[in-house]
Amino acid sequence: MVSTESRVFGKRAQKHIIILASGDKVRHMTFQPWMAALSVCFVSVFSIGYIAATSYLVLRDDLIGGTMARQARMQHEYEDRIAALRAQVDRVTSRQLLDQQVVEDKVEKLLRQQMALSSRHGKLGTLLDRAEESGLAKDEEQPPLTAPMAHDKRADASGGIKAIERLMGMGGREPQQQMALAYAPQVGSSGQETISDRSDRLFSKVTLSLKDIEQEQKARIENLTAGASEASDAILNIVARTGVTAVKDEPQASPVENETAIGGPFVEPETTEAFDSSLVALDTALARLEHLRSQARKLPFNNPSPASDITSQFGNRLDPFLGRLALHAGIDFRAPTGTKIVATAPGTVVTAGKNGGYGNMVEIDHGNGVSTRYAHLSTILVNVGDSISAGEAIARSGSTGRSTGPHLHYEVRLNGEAVDPMRFLTAGIKLSHYIN
Repeated sequence: MVSTESRVFGKRAQKHIIILASGDKVRHMTFQPWMAALSVCFVSVFSIGYIAATSYLVLRDDLIGGTMARQARMQHEYEDRIAALRAQVDRVTSRQLLDQQVVEDKVEKLLRQQMALSSRHGKLGTLLDRAEESGLAKDEEQPPLTAPMAHDKRADASGGIKAIERLMGMGGREPQQQMALAYAPQVGSSGQETISDRSDRLFSKVTLSLKDIEQEQKARIENLTAGASEASDAILNIVARTGVTAVKDEPQASPVENETAIGGPFVEPETTEAFDSSLVALDTALARLEHLRSQARKLPFNNPSPASDITSQFGNRLDPFLGRLALHAGIDFRAPTGTKIVATAPGTVVTAGKNGGYGNMVEIDHGNGVSTRYAHLSTILVNVGDSISAGEAIARSGSTGRSTGPHLHYEVRLNGEAVDPMRFLTAGIKLSHYIN
């Protein structure tokens, strides 16, 4: 501290100087008395204010309590807001899960329907093959019998619907352009169709598609059953005109040969559903048709010399040798010597050789009292006891026996009595559509 004197007012006053030294630099500051007084006043006022405020807060507990209560209310409001948001999120999640469960249930239902159609197709496959082999399904268009397989995924309330839209070819279409269904779709608050209604519409369309497939299956079965019944009735009517009574309407059980023995009491076939009943009806109709066809194929409906003309009919005529009326027990075909003669039905050869006026003759037993004779042959190609199939060559034409020239004499006999072979030839032409 350094004291200086002031002679302005006569009395010299001391001044306080503060010197600050830092290395070679020296600074000084004169500290006036009023500055000290001002500093003391400021500190005193601040201290008094602080003490007064602290005393006020300490004495007024209600302010602190109010502040704490306000903070508690704010915390509660914040927690209530969080709880409301959580509840909203839970509701949204629950709604999505519910929509997803609904979609999954519907997908499972569609899968069951699709599996049922696939199972039906498996049952129907053999019958369709039999019907096609019978010529009943050649001109009919094959409808789709199964629905497309669905992917084994968990359904999504939005993505699953879009996938089904793509599957059904509905992507990009407007709702008014799609099939109208038997329910009124609801719209959300924004005026758009809700996911639930959208899924209902899509699954209703898929269900209708599966129903259409099921109806096509049933209609196809009914058509095939009706066609088989009509063909069976036609075969019976045509065969009946020939006078043959050996053809039975219902299949007859035949002994099982070279197979594992089977048996048991007769029980009606299982018909738990209308579809199963229709399958049983179709199976019965096809079995009847196959049975009648197999019996009709055993009868002599074919032509023994297809390329030859008929020169003499069955019935009374003038005998070419005696010149008087005589019964012509067959029909004659114009056949040059050496023309191939074929069997008109399967059977067993019972005669193969000379037989009086017939000359060289072949007689075939077709069973059930039906037999055919082929006479005036030049060459015989079979032996007694041979099993002959329809259309197999058995001889060649000639002019042996009581004959005026090369030709074929052809007879059909029922229980030993000669009948008009033209009945069978005409019936064969009519039956060709049903048995070939």
